[in-house]
Amino acid sequence: MNDRYDGYSGSYSGDASNTSDQYELVGYDEYGQPVYRQVPQQPAQYEYPQATQTQTQSQGQSQGYGYDPYATGQQPPVPSYDTYDPYGAGAPAQQGPPSSYDPYGAAAGTGQQQRVEEQTATAHIPAQAAPRTEPAARERDGSPEYRTEQFSFVEEPDENSEDVIDWLKFTESRTERREEARRRGRSRVVALVVVLVLCVTGGVGYLWYAGKLPGFGSAGSGKGAADTAGPQNRDVIVVHLHNTKGGGTSTALLVNNTTTKQGTTVLLPNSLALTDDEGSATTLGKSVDGDGSSGTRDAIDTVLGTDVEGTWRLDTPYLNNLVELVGNIDIDTNADVPDPAAKSGKKTTSPLVKKGKQQTLSGPMAVAYATYRAPGESDTAQLMRFGQVMQGVLRKLSSDPHAATVTVQSLAQILDPSLGEKDLGAFLAKLADRAKGGDYKTALLPVQQDGTLSEQATDSVVKDVLGGTVKNPGKDASVRVGIKNATGVKARTEKARVTLVNGGYTFVDAGTGTAAQAASQVTYQDADRKQDAVEVAKTLGLPTSAVRKGKTVANADVSVVLGQNYTGGQ
Repeated sequence: MNDRYDGYSGSYSGDASNTSDQYELVGYDEYGQPVYRQVPQQPAQYEYPQATQTQTQSQGQSQGYGYDPYATGQQPPVPSYDTYDPYGAGAPAQQGPPSSYDPYGAAAGTGQQQRVEEQTATAHIPAQAAPRTEPAARERDGSPEYRTEQFSFVEEPDENSEDVIDWLKFTESRTERREEARRRGRSRVVALVVVLVLCVTGGVGYLWYAGKLPGFGSAGSGKGAADTAGPQNRDVIVVHLHNTKGGGTSTALLVNNTTTKQGTTVLLPNSLALTDDEGSATTLGKSVDGDGSSGTRDAIDTVLGTDVEGTWRLDTPYLNNLVELVGNIDIDTNADVPDPAAKSGKKTTSPLVKKGKQQTLSGPMAVAYATYRAPGESDTAQLMRFGQVMQGVLRKLSSDPHAATVTVQSLAQILDPSLGEKDLGAFLAKLADRAKGGDYKTALLPVQQDGTLSEQATDSVVKDVLGGTVKNPGKDASVRVGIKNATGVKARTEKARVTLVNGGYTFVDAGTGTAAQAASQVTYQDADRKQDAVEVAKTLGLPTSAVRKGKTVANADVSVVLGQNYTGGQ
């Protein structure tokens, strides 16, 4: 017996008025629906079922598919509920009309039963798939199991559905691409605006720093307001070039302004007036030879109001090695320099250094040019050449602190304790970076005839470059008296020094005369120093008639030449 219900099985056609028609399954349409056709009618026969196992099986099959209670026009017999079997399987065979109730309305023993049996044997009428929870029932009735993929209308969309989905996907992706293009466009615009703003800001900042922005520049310095306004940090060392063959020294200050990013070589003339450790007036040249590095460094700080951090003594042989280590230098030379090793008297000897633009100088050539002073030239001419060589060396020196330190170590020179190899190497590397970038210059400190600094020097170099304040030694405190011993007795110089210092004057050593002089002389150069000269003569025990107007030695307000008439109080 079939335990499933098929709405299209049997003879029911869906029309209650037509009760005599029977239908059989012929196939399925494109949507998976069963298609039936009408079976020709035959005379109805009512037969009692045979009490056999075959009839019972046929009856169980016909109840589900081939039985139509309205096909014969007769009412089925009244069922007996005492022998009710919902599946109709295993019921005993009966003779005569059946007494058991069949819920599907199959009429036992009719002629239609044989017809249904024949139809069942010749054609299989599929039913809808039963729930998956009833596999045992499908096995009992022998009906095939249908799979989900057979119903294409449930699992597989048709071609129109695919087209719609593809169109939706295309529309969605196209919209996303448009939105992404808009976002990229906005990002590019924002990035362009940011770049333009940075360019404008950088340009304005550069013009402000360079002093080229109207209303913000410094007319004197050519730089911006940052050069003169506010505190500035400067690193300063002093370098002394000692000419080991020709004698003499050259001094310069190397300045690194970390605030304005500017490097400068400040050249100091040897005639610069200083005060030694004993309070006596002296010159820079004499201080380097006599007081050494420490005393000279302190004296420079006192005069210029600076803070010199260390001293670098550079003898000419080490300058030669330094130029060779950096690979020669290129500078604009302003004079032909003869070869110091050439024998005198040979006029045909070509110069060691030729005058011209961008001349390449080796170590010996650089030393010769830095120490050269032509006949009749001032000391400042030679000092300027020394400054050119120093700037040329800095342009070729490495900007890396470690590499610059290695170069300094390669010189194998004994440095001043105030400036070690690493400190000097790091300092020179910073200046080298300034020199290569064009932020480096050389300036000469203007010194007056008496060795003092003028107001021009105070404004242009000391204040702007060094950030110091000029304090000329003894300018406001005491009169500086230069003593030259021409008595022939060396000890009388010391006696004159003690006498002047005790009298409140500043002693300036003017050296010793080549020949003895009988009478002493007291001279003054400025008219306002006449009275000071008279007082100096009285202090030394000299007659006032020895006072006269004339030229004084450097760094002195009054000059005295001690003759043999000076006894020193004896």
